Amino acid sequence: MSLSPIEEAQGRHIGTVEFVSPDEIKVSLDLDAPDNTAINAGNPRSFPRINNYLLIPGQEGFVVGQVEWLAVERSPFPKRKGLQDFGLVDLPFPQRKLSLNPVGMLIQLGAKSKISFIFKRGVYAFPTIGDPVLLPTDEQLHSIIESGENRRLLIGHSPLASNAEVKVDPDRLFGRHLAVLGNTGSGKSCTVAGLIRWSLEAAKSTANHEVNARFIILDPNGEYAKAFSDANIFKGDDKAHQLKVPLWFWNSVEWCAFTQASARAQLPLLKRALRSMRNEQFDISDNVEIAARRFVGIILQATMIAKNAGEPYKAFPHSKNFTERLSIWATSIGEYDAQITADLNPLFQALQNLVATHKITRVNFTDYPIYTVAEVDALLQNMRDTYALTGGSPSDLLPKSEDVPVKFSGKVFIDFLEALAQETGNEQYFEFLLARIRTMLADTRMGAVIGDDDDVTLEGWLNDYIGSFETTSKVTVIDLALIPSDIIHIVTAVIARMVFEALQRYRLLHPDGKTLPTVLVMEEAHTFIRRYKDDSEDQSSAASCCQVFERIAREGRKFGLGLVLSSQRPSELSQTVLSQCNSFLLHRISNDKDQEAVSKLLPDNLRGILRELPVLPTRHAFLLGWASELPILTHIRELPKSQQPQSDDPDFWAVWTGKDTTGNAVERKIDWKALAEDWQGKTTAPEAVFPGSTAEAKINPANSATTEDEIPF
Repeated sequence: MSLSPIEEAQGRHIGTVEFVSPDEIKVSLDLDAPDNTAINAGNPRSFPRINNYLLIPGQEGFVVGQVEWLAVERSPFPKRKGLQDFGLVDLPFPQRKLSLNPVGMLIQLGAKSKISFIFKRGVYAFPTIGDPVLLPTDEQLHSIIESGENRRLLIGHSPLASNAEVKVDPDRLFGRHLAVLGNTGSGKSCTVAGLIRWSLEAAKSTANHEVNARFIILDPNGEYAKAFSDANIFKGDDKAHQLKVPLWFWNSVEWCAFTQASARAQLPLLKRALRSMRNEQFDISDNVEIAARRFVGIILQATMIAKNAGEPYKAFPHSKNFTERLSIWATSIGEYDAQITADLNPLFQALQNLVATHKITRVNFTDYPIYTVAEVDALLQNMRDTYALTGGSPSDLLPKSEDVPVKFSGKVFIDFLEALAQETGNEQYFEFLLARIRTMLADTRMGAVIGDDDDVTLEGWLNDYIGSFETTSKVTVIDLALIPSDIIHIVTAVIARMVFEALQRYRLLHPDGKTLPTVLVMEEAHTFIRRYKDDSEDQSSAASCCQVFERIAREGRKFGLGLVLSSQRPSELSQTVLSQCNSFLLHRISNDKDQEAVSKLLPDNLRGILRELPVLPTRHAFLLGWASELPILTHIRELPKSQQPQSDDPDFWAVWTGKDTTGNAVERKIDWKALAEDWQGKTTAPEAVFPGSTAEAKINPANSATTEDEIPF
């Protein structure tokens, strides 16, 4: 005989509400409530436990509470119901009590055999004193844990809810930024690697074809190349996968941060030099085709300026000056016409005809004829056609700011900057600025990453690092392990900013304003997104790097750029970035300052979770925030050893004893001579450094010169 709903609920009754506030509900447990294992919830279940879920029935469904603490209080022995015991003395009796954090409402849908439940975050109908407290059934417990829409990504299971699946919506997880925080060895790196791999696997299983997803991992410790061996991998010291962040990518802020240019004198000069480079006012090559195109663009701009000023339509001396310029231009156009493939003769003839018509050879120059509107307009159209014929576009004529990524040579830049400094007559004020740039250009370690490379184009870089639709690999790993410390913050800032600005322009240019969803992962985030003093006049490269990520945290969601931060020191992270993270995976955190930093991000009624962080086992984490309807203790899925980041603890004992836990021999041979030669930039085979290695020979790009002329000084 089936039980009625009231009888069924009475069987799961374990206590009574005795205190209610918006952020806490205190419960007095019944004398016959389970002490260790509850068998009245359908299946045996551990009770009572921290983080268990309990239900309080009401008119709008059930209030769901999460156990925060358990205690025993000495209370008078409770009176038996229906009986009066006169003459008995009320002795102290151990009364069990617990505290609940109200986290949401469990709404019942349907009736009889078709009953179902749906969990909603937030409580709008609080219980009152005396209301019963019930254990949830397995069905209700799964409805709580497995709540939410679009639960497409399985990240683990809940050990406190019958191993219910913990799934999240990827749009929520990545769209509003995620912070994975925890001590070293708590499982952060495996969690991050797993989120990426599980996301791709889930998307591929749904789409049944190669997915259009993008993950860019900034890896300062070189951990993720092993976990994503099939990804696009770029390293700072690998010729086959050389990381490239050329100087012409840098904007004025990044140049200022690296050179530490003073705001009063050095920064204006630096920006002036950058503007000249961006607008190609100095040749970066001896290509006559480029020179001809640039010359046609210059005379086109000059003619438009003269027309807007009315110079061709004014009498002497204006008309004379305009004619003299046309005569000089005609001579130069004729010279270029003989050297390039494009046909400049129509423009040459037009200039010659105008000069012949308007030039007066008599002594009285006041008779110089003025130009008609038709003549000037025809000349401008001829110049535009010729400019397009040489490969120019109308956008090239617009003046470019100092921050536009237009290619220029580092050597030409430093020479021009030095010439500008000499013009001021105060070269001594710019010596430090020039010395910093010269040192950077001469450093072979940096040259491999930021040096001039004719093969690097903006289009090619975006294809390689962000990926096109046809890209087979959807993960890009940027290994920053051996990037020189002088430029590592600048290089990281430039990469992050270039990705962000590319996605900005994608949305602005898209006909419907759509975004290109991309996830930027920052490992060891406390190193690159570190707090800085924002009241200083001259910002360091570390501060500049942090500012880039602060902007991404504030605005990235609008342009489809999600941010994933992994850090073991949340107390050192920028509060601006942390406050913009709406989802958190909190692994074991033992440091009190780090716990305090995390506590500021949580609502008051969830602060009790922090007490558990120091004792969380490895691969266990609290999922909370926008990606989860309620805080869930999650046992993160396990990654195969081949897919885990290379962040294992050092195996001291195995090396000391020569055997691992399975009895296999462990050797750590090394040839320091071979390693030193590799360090110094000489060609070295890995098997020389690590005997028994079958890897191919490695050539250090820092010094791979083969001829005397190629040896850098």
